Amino acid sequence: MAGVSRLQYTTEARLIRVMCTGRVDLSFVLRGFSNGADGVFIGGCHPGECNYMVHGNYHALGMVHLCKRIMENIGINPERLRIAWCDAGEGIRFGRIMNEFTSKVKELGPLGQGEGMDENELKSKIEEVTKLIPYIKIAKKEKLESRLENEEDYSEFFTSEEIDTLFREVPSYYIEPDKCQACGICLRRCPVEAIVGGKNKIHVIDQEKCIKCGTCLEACPPKFGAVKKISGKPVPPPIPEEERTIDRKSKEK
Repeated sequence: MAGVSRLQYTTEARLIRVMCTGRVDLSFVLRGFSNGADGVFIGGCHPGECNYMVHGNYHALGMVHLCKRIMENIGINPERLRIAWCDAGEGIRFGRIMNEFTSKVKELGPLGQGEGMDENELKSKIEEVTKLIPYIKIAKKEKLESRLENEEDYSEFFTSEEIDTLFREVPSYYIEPDKCQACGICLRRCPVEAIVGGKNKIHVIDQEKCIKCGTCLEACPPKFGAVKKISGKPVPPPIPEEERTIDRKSKEK
């Protein structure tokens, strides 16, 4: 409506349309910052007025406040992210919000410089968090699916201490060599191909690729129980490649 009505608002914003704010993922926001955006704005229909009756705006609200706490944790000013509500006919309101947000972002300065971080440090921190998104979604699934009646309550829905604990207790997954039967189930189920193995080869998790989603733990047959969840301590080194072959004949004897 703002464009059709030729209303004036900042030209420094790049608009990306989605069907619903509920479609905006945590990874989208972090990708925006990783690609050099100094601020990310999310606009959608007012709570209680969802066009699709799925209340995606509540999901977006929870996601934004979680993201703000994560940004705070890694040293990015959370004011660089904003969510606000605008109906399709509220062009004047949209233009005003965009101008206000742009002014705020300019006041904060370029991303990284305003926080006292160089570009490499900033990208490294964002990449580390992006890699953990599946783990974060699983760990905070219940909260992210919650719908609070009062919008103001979302601001304290996630706490800084909660996010500190979340990152401090990031789990790792390890396949115990003496229990692995090389069935290949975890290897096929891994969404990022972080498991290395083959026929009669003990499987090994590449910790650099692992996204901590726990799929391997769920996939491993209970009768084997080869996948172990580890928290708070280092993962044992992988078994040397020359020792990964399973000798079925010797086991049968």
